[in-house]
Amino acid sequence: MTVWIAIAVTAAGCYLVKYLGLAAPAGVLERPLVKRLAALLPVALLAALTAQQTFGDGPHLVLDARAAGVAAAAVALLLRAPFLLVIGVAVAVTAGVRALGM
Repeated sequence: MTVWIAIAVTAAGCYLVKYLGLAAPAGVLERPLVKRLAALLPVALLAALTAQQTFGDGPHLVLDARAAGVAAAAVALLLRAPFLLVIGVAVAVTAGVRALGM
């Protein structure tokens, strides 16, 4: 039953945050700081999620095939590869490292 309480509280919190965003005065949303935060916050959250999913295993820090795939994707991005190729390189490197048993 505790899981359902957590789901209900989370859903109510998400609804409240969305409502507060819609209820905010237009003057607040037009401020340069708010615009800059709105542009940078999704990038920061995505980077944090990627880092946690790549290098975390519960409370432990791990370096495994996922880290090799992210590193290969970073190299492909530095070489200005198209996005689908970046994904393909990351998948291939991750699969290759896992196949080698590392």
